[in-house]
Amino acid sequence: MTKIFDEFIKRLDERRYYDAHESIESIWFPRRFEDCDEVRLLKGFINAAVSFELHKQSKIEASKKVYLNYLKYRPLLYKIDSIHLNKYQNIAQHIEKIQTYIQLGYKK
Repeated sequence: MTKIFDEFIKRLDERRYYDAHESIESIWFPRRFEDCDEVRLLKGFINAAVSFELHKQSKIEASKKVYLNYLKYRPLLYKIDSIHLNKYQNIAQHIEKIQTYIQLGYKK
């Protein structure tokens, strides 16, 4: 799974947000019905990538709405016990850096 997380980050950095979403979805989708905070956190990462893709398409209001879903799941970083926690924290840092660029009007 580490490879998929690295791929997600790389695609975010390349502004390939739809592809980033597809990366994480390959892990999340088979587990989507699990009652598990780690699965919900993955859904949050997907929401962030979708939000950025919507922003890239100039669908600003929809982008903001979907980003709020990411923010709803983000606190799970402090609740889960996972061997991937460091990678999840790294992903969250990338997401928030991109969001800051968006808020400031920069092109990443």
